[in-house]
Amino acid sequence: MNNGFSAWWREGVFYQIYPRSFADSDGDGNGDLAGILAHLDHLNDGTPSSLGIDAIWLSPIYPSPMDDMGYDVADYCDVHPMFGSLADFDRLLAAAHQHGIRLLMDLVFNHTSYLHPWFQESRSSRESPKRDWYLWRDASPRGGPPNNWQSVFGGRAWEWDETTQQYYYHMFLPQQPDLNWRNPAVREALYEVMRFWLERGVDGFRLDVVNAYFKDALFRDNPPRLGLRGYDRQKHLYDKDQPELLEVYAQMRQILDSYGERMCVGEMLDGNPERNARYCGDGKLHLVFDFNFTRQPWHPAAFQRAVLRNEANLPPGGWPCYTLSNHDISRHLSRYGGRYPKERAKVAAAMLLTLRGTPFLYQGEEIGMKDGKIPYAQIQDPPGKRYYPFYKGRDPVRTPIPWDNSQGGGFTTGKPWLPLNSDYRQVNVAAQREDPNSVFSFYRKLIWARKASSALRRGAFEALIQRPRDGLAYLRQTEEQTVLVALNFFALPATLQLDRPLPSQKWRTLLGTHRKEDEEISLDRAIPLEPHEVWIATPR
Repeated sequence: MNNGFSAWWREGVFYQIYPRSFADSDGDGNGDLAGILAHLDHLNDGTPSSLGIDAIWLSPIYPSPMDDMGYDVADYCDVHPMFGSLADFDRLLAAAHQHGIRLLMDLVFNHTSYLHPWFQESRSSRESPKRDWYLWRDASPRGGPPNNWQSVFGGRAWEWDETTQQYYYHMFLPQQPDLNWRNPAVREALYEVMRFWLERGVDGFRLDVVNAYFKDALFRDNPPRLGLRGYDRQKHLYDKDQPELLEVYAQMRQILDSYGERMCVGEMLDGNPERNARYCGDGKLHLVFDFNFTRQPWHPAAFQRAVLRNEANLPPGGWPCYTLSNHDISRHLSRYGGRYPKERAKVAAAMLLTLRGTPFLYQGEEIGMKDGKIPYAQIQDPPGKRYYPFYKGRDPVRTPIPWDNSQGGGFTTGKPWLPLNSDYRQVNVAAQREDPNSVFSFYRKLIWARKASSALRRGAFEALIQRPRDGLAYLRQTEEQTVLVALNFFALPATLQLDRPLPSQKWRTLLGTHRKEDEEISLDRAIPLEPHEVWIATPR
């Protein structure tokens, strides 16, 4: 196995699929595996007419009561009938590999559904052999929950079980009881789940809330802090980020390495570059999502600070991993687009796909989708129902992809499980595929340019402006290639003043929004840019 800089997971472009909203093949309004299979050519058909991504991450497709839209798993080794069958999955995996696309499963190992047979047995009696597979505690001496821990989704994180007269812990919904990772039998059962999917041929995993597996062995109270919700009003010293995590990550890494070029990427609850650095690198998780990008204002200095902070904290064997949106986070065009959604979509895409690190795209980014508007009566996300109208939940970022401007947007012939975005007749795949100036056309040009460039895939990163005001300028360099990236974040012309001379005075345009390919330009220590211009070049 090659874990060096040529590893596929370092150089590839990942694409998150939220299966229920990707494509519906049978008209029931829910996306499914057959729908994904039918659209693999959109993702990568081997030619620059496709998007050109290298790997897909599937959000959960397991049997589930859908209390948390599949992140409440009732069976780790099967497929929910809504999405298809194991045979459908095998067909999708084989076809993806034929298209040059690797596939990651989403493993939800912090908790199960309350309907999982493990929990049903665990709650059957205090003497159950699986009682210790979950976190059961007596009431406190004063009565009430064992400690002050709060649920991420609101309210106390302890649920009283009348039958056995104890509380069980749930970091999220009461229907999502947390597993007891201190029990070796639980660990081995979950490792067997990993082996089940690896044996089928999957290329790796996205690990849900991977730093929450262990809780404090003494169940101590979390100390208080200022915040709005109950969960936010605590310092989470004891309900996550426990030292035992490192042993588990090493064991997971050994399992993955034993299957060849497989990998995992971790989602950290309340992560930051310093915390993430503990958990990724040699002998640990391959990648950890850096969500700092999703918290920045639309300003080049903010993004550069996030990049430099991430780079400064990388451990041995560590590698950056960036994303701008996902199924839990508002789409970046809703945060940043303003009056210039198409222009800023291209600037954001260029930044994400030319920085040093592994980029993760979220389905619909490639056509410039924004958050949808979901009427209260149609909200399905539990936090959205609980906190509306102050928080409208995650449904707006999970609306179906429109493939064309037909009645169901080409997503379904039935009623979609969430309403299509109101602009779907203009913002859809078919409308953008043949438009050379569309967001989609720019994304695929970027991705295919990245594929052809050793510097963009694995080169070193060097910022050229210490305190950027109008845009970013940086070099990506390997021994064999140098690439210059210049981005104007705003709607006015700008001249980016560089803090150091460039390695060449004459540059050839590789890709840009305002210059033709192969157009040459002479530079000294300043780069003139048009409004929202993206310019990527190599020395002449």
